[in-house]
Amino acid sequence: MSIGVHNIGQGCVTCLDHDEHYILTFPNGYGRQVNALSILTVPWIELGGECSISCSKTGYNASIVFHTKPFYGGKKHRVTAEIFSPNDKKPFCSIEGEWNGVMYAKYSTGENAVFIDTKKMPTIKKKVRKLEDQDDFESRCLWKDVTYNLK
Repeated sequence: MSIGVHNIGQGCVTCLDHDEHYILTFPNGYGRQVNALSILTVPWIELGGECSISCSKTGYNASIVFHTKPFYGGKKHRVTAEIFSPNDKKPFCSIEGEWNGVMYAKYSTGENAVFIDTKKMPTIKKKVRKLEDQDDFESRCLWKDVTYNLK
């Protein structure tokens, strides 16, 4: 038993310190409970599918694959990625690991290193404008009644 959400469209992330704009696509989302005797398994959420990230200023881009767990065996939350320099067909860095754990980088120089350990990252509180300062169709303003009733 499962449910899937196909994410369409793209997002834009701006790094103000470097004046860089990144366009990215999103993985699909799945809610899973894959057992005929569903009382024996714990449901989980996973990501699956291909995504991309590109920066028009630098020309760097990445191709990311979120791997879904096979029906038998395999691991949850696996991700692989390749990062490309501008105009290059061969990646200068390959990444693999778990998107919610540790990811390892292998560089074209032969060097291997921890790319990121998400479990060691600090939690950063979101900075959001006050509700009364938001436009009518900004997410928190638009969904404020639903959020209130869910709480």
